[in-house]
Amino acid sequence: MLDLTGRGTAHTCNGMTRRDFLQVGSLGAAGLTMADLAAMEARAAGNKPGKNDRSVIMIFNLGAPSQLDTWDPKPEAPLEIRGPFRPIATKSPEIQISEIFPKHAELANHISFVRSCNHNAPAVHDAGWQMMQTGRFFTGGLNTPHAGSVAAYLMGRKSDLPPFVVLPELMGSGGGNLPNGQAGGFLGKAMDPFALNADPSKPDFVVPDLLPPKQIGEARLDRRRKLRDVVDETVSGFEQSENAQLLDSSFQSAFRIITSPQAREAFDLSKEPASVRERYGMNRFGQCCLLSRRLVEAGVRFVTINTFLTVFNEVTWDIHGTAPFTSIEGMKNIVAPMYDQGYSALIEDLVQRGLLGNTLVCNLSEFGRTPRVNPAGGRDHWPQCWSVYFAGGGVKGGRVIGRSDPIGGYPAERPVTPPEIIATIYHSLGFDVEDTLPGPAGRPFPLTDSGMKPIMELFA
Repeated sequence: MLDLTGRGTAHTCNGMTRRDFLQVGSLGAAGLTMADLAAMEARAAGNKPGKNDRSVIMIFNLGAPSQLDTWDPKPEAPLEIRGPFRPIATKSPEIQISEIFPKHAELANHISFVRSCNHNAPAVHDAGWQMMQTGRFFTGGLNTPHAGSVAAYLMGRKSDLPPFVVLPELMGSGGGNLPNGQAGGFLGKAMDPFALNADPSKPDFVVPDLLPPKQIGEARLDRRRKLRDVVDETVSGFEQSENAQLLDSSFQSAFRIITSPQAREAFDLSKEPASVRERYGMNRFGQCCLLSRRLVEAGVRFVTINTFLTVFNEVTWDIHGTAPFTSIEGMKNIVAPMYDQGYSALIEDLVQRGLLGNTLVCNLSEFGRTPRVNPAGGRDHWPQCWSVYFAGGGVKGGRVIGRSDPIGGYPAERPVTPPEIIATIYHSLGFDVEDTLPGPAGRPFPLTDSGMKPIMELFA
C-alpha cells in the first residue's frame, strides 16, 4: 500500500527513486493497486460503451432458495414435495408464487421468472457461485471474470465512483474451497469489484475506503494532487518516462475516488428520509438495496448485493433443516420477510424515479433445493432445476420462461443454463455476446460459451 502521508521511498523499475505520496485507504485490501487503477483508467478510455447506458443490480441469493417454496410452487404435488406453503395469485394473472412473498406478488407485472435453470457442476455452493456470476465453471486454473468486471472493462466508469461495487462485502466460505467468482479473473485485479466491507444498516455506517484519512488536511491533499511537483526533476527524462505517466494516471484515479464529493454523497444514507430507509427495512439487506439504488443513480455500472455472506453461522436460504442451518419454516419466519420488503422497495423506488427501464435487476442463486423435504424439515442442494427472475433493463414483466416438471425436479420446457443467464445480462447492457475479451496470453476469449444466447423471450 502506498502512503499519502508517509515519507518513504519508492523505486521505479528503471532504478529511479521518488517519495511515496499516496495512500488509498483500504483500496489495496480490496485488490486495487495503483498500477491496477491506472490500467483500469487506460482500458476504460480505449473501450467503447455498450449500445445503451444501462446499469445492473445483481441480487445474489447466496445459499440457494427452494424453487418449490418460492417462485415455482407445486400445489398439486404430495405434501412432502410441495412443502407447507400455499401459492397466491399475483398482479400478473399467469403467475402464482409462494404466500411468503406477498410484496413480490404485487409487483409481478414488472417481474419475469425463469423456472428451468440447471447446471451440471458439483452441487457445492462455490461451484454454483462461479457458474451463475461468470457463466462458467473454473477449470485448468483459468478464472473467468464476474459479469460486473466484464461490464467495468467494456464500459469503463461514468462517474467518480468505481464501475463495479459489491455490497455489503465479498462472499465468504461456501464449503468447497473454490474461488467464488466475485473477481476480475483473467482481466486482472484492476477489474475486481470495490467491496463496501461495512453494514449500511449500522448507526455508525461509514465508507472509509472512499474518504481521505482524517489526519490529512485539504492543503496537504492539494499539494499531493500535483504529481509532477513531487517528481525528482533533477532526473533527466523521468517526466516523459512510462513510469511517470503510470504514476500520474494512478494518482489521479485514486485521488478522484477517495476525495470525490459525488462518491461521499452516493454512499451517504443519511441523505435519505427516515421513511424511505424504513420502507426498505432497517436491516443489512434492505439498506444494501437502498444503497444500490443510490449507486446506480450516481453512475455505478454494476452492483452485486450478496443477500447473505456465507452459508455458515447465520440463517440463510440454505435450508437443510438441521443446526446450524434452518428449516423451511425458518425461511418463512426470518429470511422471507426481510427479503420481500427490501426487494419490493427497490423495484417500487426504481419505478417511481423512472430508473427501472434503464436498470436490470436480476435475482440469481447457485442452485435450487431437492424436490422432496428431508427428514429434518429442510431441503438439500439441487442443481438440476431452480428459478431465477429479472425486472427492468428492457425485460418485459409478467412472464414465465421455461417450466419444471410436476415435482420441480427437472426442466420440462426451455431449459436454461448459467451461460445463458450471463448472456442475458450482457444483452441488456448492449453487448454483442459474440464479442471476445483479451484472455490469457492475449488470446481472444469469448464473452459466453459457443452457442449460448440471451433469453430473448424476456425482451420480446
